[in-house]
Amino acid sequence: MSETTAPAPTIASSYLAGLLAGQSQLASSSLPWLNALRRAAVVRVGELALPTTRDEEWRFTDISPLTQMSFGPAQSVTPLEVGDVAHFFIEEAMTRLVFIDGMYAPQLSIAETDIGIDTGVVVSNLSAAIAAHATRIEPHLGRHAAFDNDAFTAQNTAFLRDAAVVVVPRDVAVGAPVHLLFIATQKEVVSTPRCLVIAEPGSAVTVIEDYVVLYQPRWQEEAHFTNAVTEIALADNACVNHVRIQREGNKAFHVANCAVALGRASNYQSVSVALGARISRYNLKVVQKAEGATCALDGLTLISGRQLADTHTTVDHAKPHGTSRQLHKCIVGGSAHAVFNGKVMVREGAQRTDAQQSNRNLLLTGKAHIDTKPQLEIFAADVKCTHGATVGQLDSEEIFYLQSRGLPETAARNLLTYAFGAEVIDRIPIASLKRQLEQAVLEQTTSVP
Repeated sequence: MSETTAPAPTIASSYLAGLLAGQSQLASSSLPWLNALRRAAVVRVGELALPTTRDEEWRFTDISPLTQMSFGPAQSVTPLEVGDVAHFFIEEAMTRLVFIDGMYAPQLSIAETDIGIDTGVVVSNLSAAIAAHATRIEPHLGRHAAFDNDAFTAQNTAFLRDAAVVVVPRDVAVGAPVHLLFIATQKEVVSTPRCLVIAEPGSAVTVIEDYVVLYQPRWQEEAHFTNAVTEIALADNACVNHVRIQREGNKAFHVANCAVALGRASNYQSVSVALGARISRYNLKVVQKAEGATCALDGLTLISGRQLADTHTTVDHAKPHGTSRQLHKCIVGGSAHAVFNGKVMVREGAQRTDAQQSNRNLLLTGKAHIDTKPQLEIFAADVKCTHGATVGQLDSEEIFYLQSRGLPETAARNLLTYAFGAEVIDRIPIASLKRQLEQAVLEQTTSVP
């Protein structure tokens, strides 16, 4: 009998094994189901491979620069005070959870229990939330963002310890937004932020998921890796406004998965803005699990230099009478590369579905690059579905018109570019955050080569 030799580990498998370093030191939970979830995720990390451009869903996005670097969990927490991060705070938010390199920072946070108002709303770190609300959390944590076929989600779940948990009770409308702030401070660190939002029947909430960078000294930029997972569950007649901002450093790597489950007649509104990271990938999957659910997905990607930003969305109309609207815009300068892949699926029996999808892209230079792939997969007869994509440059006639009104050519170009992106920013329902992002977009459009 010939002796067989085990195949040598691939770069991808070795890389994933490296990312698991330190997982075994995580303290076990007193809840068997949570320990089982972590163990299952560890097993899947060992069985899965990182995606490559040979995979259809990743064929436009080469993440090999990520695998060529060494990242590990933070060994210590960067000591930050309120004054160091106050400029990131949202003035309308009464509650705020802050995580530094993936670790909860209670000294910078304002949990629901800190504001002295008993509404029954839960805004806290996972350890505190699960101690009092395990029966409400268990049906959702790790149940919507599947890790069976996704190595990044599996790695995040394997490290599940700290997480932002928001639970809104039945028929409660939270007036002020909840701010979930994730701050990267250390180079060569991989962090695994986790968010869980549960909107019970008839409830309403606005959640801001915010990724920023604060290196010390502040003017230095270093490489780090953020691997984020968010799960949002809307029960019948619930409403969630979800604002997601990614503004990490231009040497960072950012991979995120967001899974949303829609109950009967629920309403999910999403605005995502991607400004930072050397390579970023955002996967958003919305599943209509009951009749009459609606969702609106708006997004803006603004990149330049050598950045690569990839947005993949899936809206799964699994039940009748669903409505979805999507507008995603990309502004690409320098030699940057943007990717948009939007899939709308209408399953058999999901009659009276009304779905619209639009991707509009603006190329600012001859080296800028966009790959766009809007998709419709329809297995029902009585539906109304449209999709489309445009790729172009600034209109020379519009530039000429503004010049004829006294604007220099550069100012005319900047104004038109800003107006193109501001349409998405205007859909954010928080005034102070809208002003922050308008200023960031204006500054970035004026600096795009």
